[in-house]
Amino acid sequence: MPNITLPDGKKLSFKSKVTGLEVAEKISKSLSKQALIISVNGELKDLSFSIEEDSSVKIITNKDKEGLDVLRHDAAHIMAMAVQELFPGTQVTIGPVIENGFYYDFVRKEPFTSDDLKKIEKKMSEIIDRDVKTKREVWERNKAIAHFKKIGEKYKAEIIESIPENEELSVYHHGDTWHDLCRGPHLASSSKIGKAFKLTKVSGAYWRGDSNNEMLQRIYGTCWSSKKELDDYLHRLEEAEKRDHRKLGKEMDLFHFREESPGAVFWHEKGWNLFQRLIEYMRLKQRNAGYKEINTPEILDKALWEKSGHWEKFGENMFTSETPDEKTFAIKPMNCPGCIQVFNQGLKSYRDLPLKLSEFGKVHRYEPSGALHGLLRVRAFTQDDAHIFCTEDQITEECLSITSLILEIYKDLGFKNVLLQFSDRPSKRVGDDKIWDKAEAALLKAIKKSKLKYEINKGDGAFYGPKIDFVLRDSIGRDWQCGTLQVDLNLPGRLGATFVDKDGSKKVPVMLHRALFGSLERFIGILIENYAGKLPFWLSPSQVIVLPIAEEHNEYGKKIFKELFKEGIKCEVDLRNQKINYKIREHFLSKVPLLLICGSKEVKAKSVTIRKLGSEKQETIKFSKALENIKSLNNLPIK
Repeated sequence: MPNITLPDGKKLSFKSKVTGLEVAEKISKSLSKQALIISVNGELKDLSFSIEEDSSVKIITNKDKEGLDVLRHDAAHIMAMAVQELFPGTQVTIGPVIENGFYYDFVRKEPFTSDDLKKIEKKMSEIIDRDVKTKREVWERNKAIAHFKKIGEKYKAEIIESIPENEELSVYHHGDTWHDLCRGPHLASSSKIGKAFKLTKVSGAYWRGDSNNEMLQRIYGTCWSSKKELDDYLHRLEEAEKRDHRKLGKEMDLFHFREESPGAVFWHEKGWNLFQRLIEYMRLKQRNAGYKEINTPEILDKALWEKSGHWEKFGENMFTSETPDEKTFAIKPMNCPGCIQVFNQGLKSYRDLPLKLSEFGKVHRYEPSGALHGLLRVRAFTQDDAHIFCTEDQITEECLSITSLILEIYKDLGFKNVLLQFSDRPSKRVGDDKIWDKAEAALLKAIKKSKLKYEINKGDGAFYGPKIDFVLRDSIGRDWQCGTLQVDLNLPGRLGATFVDKDGSKKVPVMLHRALFGSLERFIGILIENYAGKLPFWLSPSQVIVLPIAEEHNEYGKKIFKELFKEGIKCEVDLRNQKINYKIREHFLSKVPLLLICGSKEVKAKSVTIRKLGSEKQETIKFSKALENIKSLNNLPIK
């Protein structure tokens, strides 16, 4: 007689074993109609799952993240079913849920076209309308391998052969004929998916992600709980395409990439202006917060990376070089080991702590060519790293200080919607549990004091300590994981970092790893897309263009340019023999925030006519007043 405990603490008793659907029906008829799957003692199960003992149960609906995930998982299966009905002989491989949707990889000689996607969508709708029922079966391993080989699904057979022998193999049937190897859970029938789905694109993908394997065809799709959510998402996709930093970077003349150095940025003058302005801003913020800036070598002996543990963890993603004397060096994938070498120079006392060392360190990590994506995924990037060496008693205060600084910076840059993700101790870890208790309490205190929303990622901390990740939501609703704060109980000891405590004994400091932007390159990409290229004036790589209307106004235009330049304004004077409206359109396309137009009237009155990006209005004012206004706009947003 199982007793069921619900999330609110209420208990339900049943005389015999009971299914998830029956539990939902006992709670309310309306809930049973909304129910998609259930959670039993933290494990997700089908509604048909039979509960035979006392359990904690939660009914999952489309309002839950898990509910949305199962909608997408079923949509992936129904898409594969539709593909095989439309194109017999196509093999299926894997079809997981991903952020905002799903995909399925197929083996087919002919390439899928955009017209094919429309046909597949139509067939999916037909299958959903047929309301095909879902049934789960557990199969014996050899039977499953033989079956999938017999029906020509060699990739499924290969997947089964790679699954550990002690793992249960489940097969899900959708209707009478179509079935797939899958862990589940799944919806009770296809009609539960609804019609808020769309197939978005086709791309190539290697089997098991290995470029030595066959190339497959991957169809991507998205699925939501309602038509409105789908429409909102498709609008965000449309907006994202307009805001693509690669497209805007070209229009604004900021950067480019070349095959000769994949994943590395070729910064143009304007892009480098933007890069350096961010660093200038960050430098001032860090200096005011008590950081000392250092710089460490980009190439270090392999022995140091072995000692730190990075060689074992990241060796395959590191760029290496052998010298004529047969020594192996590696280009650094991160800055922390070098920073510890700076800390280790000279005797440190407890009076020196906390010691805050910051570094704009260039790092290199190998990323597969297919994963590279403009500024958002590169192989060479600059981390705005800092490492704070402190005592155990100082962890709480320093975490609060770091969290406050990170949130201030995001606010200055226009990101007010920030979610914190707290990850606590994993099962495999180093360090004493008492120190872990102290570190986790410090981080949670910092989060709660920020009064921001936060999530807990149970057991997802680094092996050396708990962490906070900072997730920004941009102007079109996309989330970006940027900053991080990690408590390290491991690396300082491995690399011999010590300080002299009050009692004269040597102790190992705690090291807090902190990044605000993470990668400057990636953050610039995020900024460009967040603002659609219309960056705040103080950050704009090209701030003012002076536009003389005719040749006789050029000297006045040059004079205005010189005054602006002297005040540190990033400006140009456009003396080309082109119509003024043509030049206005061109400069607004490259997202210049201010245009100063001067003709005979302006020359005579020592004034300028101002046109602002995104506005049809213009105003004519004395240049001296315009200069003062522009100077005030150029101030760094630092209180």
